[in-house]
Amino acid sequence: MVKTKTVYVCGDCGSEFAKWQGQCNDCSEWNTLTRLSVDNTSSKSRRRGYTGQLEQAQSLSDISAVDVERMTTGSEEFDRVLGGGLVPGSAVLISGNPGAGKSTLLIQIMCKLSSQFSALYVTGEESLAQIAMRAKRLKLPLDDLKVMSQTSVESILSVWDELKPELMVIDSIQVMNLEDVDSAPGGVSQVRECAAVLIQQAKKTNTVLLLVGHVTKEGNLAGPRVLEHMIDCFVMLEGDNDARYRTLRSSKNRFGAVNELGVFAMTERGLIEVSNPSAIFLSRGEESTAGSIVMVVWEGTRPLLVEAQALVDESALGNPRRVAVGFEQNRLAMLLAVLHRHGGLQVGDQDVFVNAVGGIRISETSSDLALLLAIVSSFRDKAVPSDTVCFGEVGLSGEIRPVPNGQERIREAAKHGFTRAIVPKANLPKKPIPGISVIGIGKLEDALNEI
Repeated sequence: MVKTKTVYVCGDCGSEFAKWQGQCNDCSEWNTLTRLSVDNTSSKSRRRGYTGQLEQAQSLSDISAVDVERMTTGSEEFDRVLGGGLVPGSAVLISGNPGAGKSTLLIQIMCKLSSQFSALYVTGEESLAQIAMRAKRLKLPLDDLKVMSQTSVESILSVWDELKPELMVIDSIQVMNLEDVDSAPGGVSQVRECAAVLIQQAKKTNTVLLLVGHVTKEGNLAGPRVLEHMIDCFVMLEGDNDARYRTLRSSKNRFGAVNELGVFAMTERGLIEVSNPSAIFLSRGEESTAGSIVMVVWEGTRPLLVEAQALVDESALGNPRRVAVGFEQNRLAMLLAVLHRHGGLQVGDQDVFVNAVGGIRISETSSDLALLLAIVSSFRDKAVPSDTVCFGEVGLSGEIRPVPNGQERIREAAKHGFTRAIVPKANLPKKPIPGISVIGIGKLEDALNEI
């Protein structure tokens, strides 16, 4: 008879406790502990790991470190986000809002790769007829891809051992369940244990495992936080349902750059990659308007030209609003204080709205200068020349700090026809770049004088 024991697992940090308590001692969160029943044998073997680790330690120099040949998906944007392609034995988690196109993107990739590698698509949310209808509507090759509708992990493992696929999709991890876990599908315990078993099997069989994850209404990954630590790569498919374009961003990648960005267009033929994303974010009018300027941001391994917009209007409220779409709210408040102290511009009685065109989310500090210049342009109701581009980080003392890859940013702006660039002094190129005049500035007041 198999002996079982009951543990209580925190949904945020994954810590285990012998009895239930209101607050987790490790992460200090309240009401995050759920009950989990496991047998001692499986628990001990799971803790030993999936690889059957050696009893003796090895010297690091004795371990062969060879580059693994990646599987290219046929989509340059998707390969870019992954760091060059899929790595055998890796676990990739793809998440996003409902209707963003996660299943569409995966069925496209799996149908293309199934002609070269053995592939299995497991769905727990749709019927096989729905999968076939989508693939036919997208005019994808259907002959080589194996599909299965199943939510039992035990059944999936038995088919896995039989077919021995090189690529595997689980859509989605929140609907999978294990029989020996005392929890409903989608619960913290089920998601954690199902993911652990599937990832162990993928590592053992050197299979590429693609997991689909749900998100909460706040936009965070649903389920235990420990799920993000278990996988090798975590990418998020972003974009509104009524928007044409989708962005795929990596927030964790053990085999490539973090915060890499891929851009796709949603069409009747599915998600089509966009080879020149800057052209999307630069869809400006023919006439220059106040409160608009183009900045050059660095996403992953490439520069992107994005239009920053600002609207400054007299507030009718006692507490003026500060609204940031695509920018960090706290950083906007900080930059407004710098503008007041070192730029001599007081907007304390004004509503300030800022937006990054195209729905892109800007996280790096090179957008500081563009954001302030757009705010000043809107406040003064004077347009910045449409052939001007800028970038630079603004410090609390009003200095303009350099940013990485300055010359690559300037060259990208010159390719798109911009003839004037306002950049930090430390980012001035050593040799002139044809077609563009570069102006180096050291303080915020110098930038205000230039525009």
